[in-house]
Amino acid sequence: MPYNAYEDENNLPLEKFESMLKTNSVYFFDSEDFQEIIHHYLDIGKIALAKKAIKIGLEQHPTSSDLKLLKVEVLVFENMFEQAEKLLDEIQAIESSNEEIYIQKANICSKQDNHVGAIELLTHALALCEDESSDIHSLIGMEYLFLDDYLSAKQSFIKCLEEDHEDYSALYNVIYCFDFLEDFDGAIDFLNGYLDKNPYCEVAWHQIGKQYMNKKMYKEALTSFDFAIYSDDSFIGAYLEKGKVLEKLTRYNEAIENYEITLELDDPTSFAFLRIGMCHEKLGNMELAKKHYYKTVHEDPLLDKGWIAITDFYYNQKNYQKALYYINKAINIDSQNVSYWKRSAEINMKLHFYEEADISYQKTIELGNYELQTWISWADIQIKLGEYQSAIDTLLQAIEFYPEQSELQYRLAGIYYTLSNSLNGSYHLKNALRYEAKGIKEFEKMFPDIFSRKSVKNIIANFKKASI
Repeated sequence: MPYNAYEDENNLPLEKFESMLKTNSVYFFDSEDFQEIIHHYLDIGKIALAKKAIKIGLEQHPTSSDLKLLKVEVLVFENMFEQAEKLLDEIQAIESSNEEIYIQKANICSKQDNHVGAIELLTHALALCEDESSDIHSLIGMEYLFLDDYLSAKQSFIKCLEEDHEDYSALYNVIYCFDFLEDFDGAIDFLNGYLDKNPYCEVAWHQIGKQYMNKKMYKEALTSFDFAIYSDDSFIGAYLEKGKVLEKLTRYNEAIENYEITLELDDPTSFAFLRIGMCHEKLGNMELAKKHYYKTVHEDPLLDKGWIAITDFYYNQKNYQKALYYINKAINIDSQNVSYWKRSAEINMKLHFYEEADISYQKTIELGNYELQTWISWADIQIKLGEYQSAIDTLLQAIEFYPEQSELQYRLAGIYYTLSNSLNGSYHLKNALRYEAKGIKEFEKMFPDIFSRKSVKNIIANFKKASI
């Protein structure tokens, strides 16, 4: 079909291209227009339309390296590396000094986990680059991050900022590297230097405030967040961080004020409601605390901290039935949350619902909570239920994690003696005494009848003599 000579200069290239697709006509575009169209489709994730534009573009401009490079970009996105490399070699034979060739080759290396090779190619691209090269420095920094080389990554991102001081993505990455290296002082020095040149950068003030928070320098952190707000009075993150600092300083009413500002600036967040609730609880404003905890779980039912807050609120008031009601609601939403099951077990214990507590502790362990107290509490429930063999199994599992923990050994001793297995009872009692002799008081409290036995008292007496 011949090209239509129709050209309307008032029509944007994208509108004209989409009109062409709808009418099945063919209009002529220059290569720059095609690039604009293709970038638009790539940016919004319409890969099929981008490929169509590339195909038509190369039919109209078969020698355009820029369009070929966009085709390479799509091939790499679709993991068609062999075809992409072949096309790159063709472009390189004609334009060996085009840095985009090496950037795309580096992208292929990166996708194949050859990050060292990617850095070499990007460094070569950097040498060819005549204009600003902050994007290439950023790509090099990301490759170093893949290699866990945070020092080199940091230097690359700093070079980005030297070329473009408003590249906030690079600024965040620099601070990320400092944080990973736990170099808080280095981060503060760097940010102070950056702020000397960019005194009204709210992002830098926000970041330096967070560094001061890491060092528990709350006065300095508060000042930093104030400067961030002064630089941009709609900066929600600064108000939230300022609220956290004020909480640390026990200035709860002021913290609430800052959290409430964030609710006015944008849509309410569950985090702000949660913090306001916690502040009110610390101030003794229980009704207001409860109200904000309800708002938290309503705003985001998947936020575990919200459900935990409202459960703990009732637990601390000894309203265990209400606490159980809310933790059960939380478990219905997310049955794989170990914190929910742990609280469920503790609440059921308080209500003397031992069988339910037994199930909750079992689930807590299954989900990977291997804390000593979890094992002990679970075993104690099984002892209360008279499930001695289950308690033995639980305690023996716990000993694999805590082989020298006397509390486990004393319990095993008591259970074995209860089951008339004196041999194992004495073995674990001797182990317990060796690890922590003072624990004998807890053993006496848990197993008074066993403790009063003559054979047990002899073991304890012999241990004390040997210890003198």
